[in-house]
Amino acid sequence: MNNKELIKYWVDSSDNDYQAMIHLFEKGDFTWALFIGHLVIEKLLKALYVINHSNSPPFIHDLVRIAEKVGIPLSEDQKDRLDTISAFNLRA
Repeated sequence: MNNKELIKYWVDSSDNDYQAMIHLFEKGDFTWALFIGHLVIEKLLKALYVINHSNSPPFIHDLVRIAEKVGIPLSEDQKDRLDTISAFNLRA
């Protein structure tokens, strides 16, 4: 895949997961909604990584680490929130 196709893949996949997350949340399946929500954020961060670095993103799932590799400045509150999401999904 070239970079344009890779970015499209990550964004389209994130969009599909977002719809699944909404459906799960509406049905009260909050654990799975959060799990899929993590994937939504991760995939968008990976799309940004490709945009910024012109190559495939790292094979990691830690949202803070991906955001840092993308170059996104995060406040401590944002880091805490992303850490909470990542930790929840790693335990699951």
